[in-house]
Amino acid sequence: MSSFLRDELQDLGRSLSARALRLVTAESCTGGLIAASCTAIPGSSGWFEAGFVTYSAAAKCLMLGVGEQLITHYGVVSEPVARAMAEGALDRTSADIAVSVTGIAGPDGGDPLLPVGTVWVAWAVRGRPLVDTACHRLGGDRASVREQVVEVAVQGLLALVR
Repeated sequence: MSSFLRDELQDLGRSLSARALRLVTAESCTGGLIAASCTAIPGSSGWFEAGFVTYSAAAKCLMLGVGEQLITHYGVVSEPVARAMAEGALDRTSADIAVSVTGIAGPDGGDPLLPVGTVWVAWAVRGRPLVDTACHRLGGDRASVREQVVEVAVQGLLALVR
């Protein structure tokens, strides 16, 4: 983990703790890397609630309540699915804030419409009707894409709690 990301995670932890907020993650292409990065920070038990790793479409449906019709209609790497993942994570925990990611880290799996490095991120806050989403087209190899997604997710969380 870079020192920059560690600093951001420490800031996130302080901000969440100061507001008595708890975080949940719902991850696909990162395979739990966001949760692991959060829990690498000492004191994270005070602000980190849970992490869901829902790599398959079936896991997204079963564990997060993402509708099969949503996946069929929009695809697993889409804004509606990212939004539903974040909402499902909040519904299934007592956390206050959720971040979700779904994408194609590579090296395979991309196509002209959804190339490798395409990632949807969603941030949801309990009691707030709107879910923030963003699509990113990230470059580099699989490890680099996954690391960049963690940074994007954490920066979005910081923007929410500041």
